Amino acid sequence: MDTRLSRGIACGAAAGALWGLVFLAPQVAGDFGALQLAAGRYLVYGAVAVLLLAPRWPAATAAVGRAEWWALVRLSLLGNIVYYVLLALAVRWAGGAAASLIIGLLPVAVTLVGTREAGALQLRALAGPLALCVAGVGLVGAEALAMGGDAADRTRRMAGLLCAFAAMASWAAYSVVNSRWLARRPDISAHDWSLLTGVVTGACAVVLAVPAFAPTSGSHGSADWLRFWAVAATVAVLASVVGNGLWNRASRLLPLTLTGQMIVFETLFALLYGFAWEQRWPSVREALAIVCLIGGVWWCARAHRVPATPPAA
Repeated sequence: MDTRLSRGIACGAAAGALWGLVFLAPQVAGDFGALQLAAGRYLVYGAVAVLLLAPRWPAATAAVGRAEWWALVRLSLLGNIVYYVLLALAVRWAGGAAASLIIGLLPVAVTLVGTREAGALQLRALAGPLALCVAGVGLVGAEALAMGGDAADRTRRMAGLLCAFAAMASWAAYSVVNSRWLARRPDISAHDWSLLTGVVTGACAVVLAVPAFAPTSGSHGSADWLRFWAVAATVAVLASVVGNGLWNRASRLLPLTLTGQMIVFETLFALLYGFAWEQRWPSVREALAIVCLIGGVWWCARAHRVPATPPAA
């Protein structure tokens, strides 16, 4: 495996380890709504991004035009605000393990789009890895729906699974669009692009904070709010600032078909954190799902060791 590929995979795995924290945040934060979690996280993310960019704002934004700012707005909504609201709902209603494994379908969605790129591997070369990923997600879906409970519980879990699928679709769109913009504007560093996304996301979070925090109630004490903002700040800095920067680096080092597979590390670390938080081992079906997902990523990485054959003239 060449150095460029190895560095890209390392960056993708590190980003996944940090992104996995977002699945744990709704459980650690306590009884706070999805809008509040999203608003809190992205207000901090935006503030940190502004502070990091402030000393060199003119230089960092000199090459950013109207088209780039609008692209950053779309990316902020797809990959941050909308995605995290849906994810928080999925974790609350379907559980962290189910939500994280549904998000595990992201490699399938992104890789399928990536096969349309010029010079990409043919779909038939990726059929095996993709089949393993689909099998893994199918196993966790069966696990979630087989759990006990009354009709209301099953309805809530189903709604959570649907939110997870919607979150997956939102982030898949973000991943593809973000990768293409990074390729289109190589003169803008991946780190600056990530921080600019944070600035725009923070501006969107200011608007989101109005409905999120307007209904004041006495249900949360000072200790609850302290924990909430500690969780929001931790996820904002580690997952949004550092994790997004690593992901943008990986996106420039890897082809889109392999970039999609790197998202599975988010799922694997989310499962690890979730099982540790719940103090339990995975069930048989969950363990098989993890094996399928790891196997799919490893298989896809090996497929990329051989350069794709260019189409005949």
